[in-house]
Amino acid sequence: MNIEYRKLLSHESKIYRAIRLESLEQFPDSFEANYQESLQTEKLRMETEIENQTPEKFVVGAFVDQKLVGLCAFVKNEDHSGTIYQMYVNKNFQGKNIGSGLLQAVIREAKEKLNVMEVDLEVAHQNESAYYLYKKNGFYEVEDENSKNETSKVTVMKYTV
Repeated sequence: MNIEYRKLLSHESKIYRAIRLESLEQFPDSFEANYQESLQTEKLRMETEIENQTPEKFVVGAFVDQKLVGLCAFVKNEDHSGTIYQMYVNKNFQGKNIGSGLLQAVIREAKEKLNVMEVDLEVAHQNESAYYLYKKNGFYEVEDENSKNETSKVTVMKYTV
């Protein structure tokens, strides 16, 4: 299986949309966005970023035989940090280290092109497979104002480059 990791190009916003909607439908409790609402949205936020090729906001895709099977979005903050969003691998391709490849590709791009030194993300409490994927790739839990709230549904994790 040949896997290619790369930033999505401006003309690939529609395939991004398709896999993003798939992720929301397959794992409704793992993302803050809602499938039905996103389906009705004319253009998702990252579609515009992909089309405009905004350097500080990008999506890395995992392609198997030129088919998009996974994605990971990154948004740079004001300082030398950034946040990972929308991490997803199609269920037929999970367990093949594609998630690790996506994380590594995003971190490498953020470090080399944007001089990012810290990357954070949020993972839903019930999403144990994602939590362990992040731990395996060097992310660690951090105290967050929201995580002190007992009703918080996410764990905040950080990676230091």
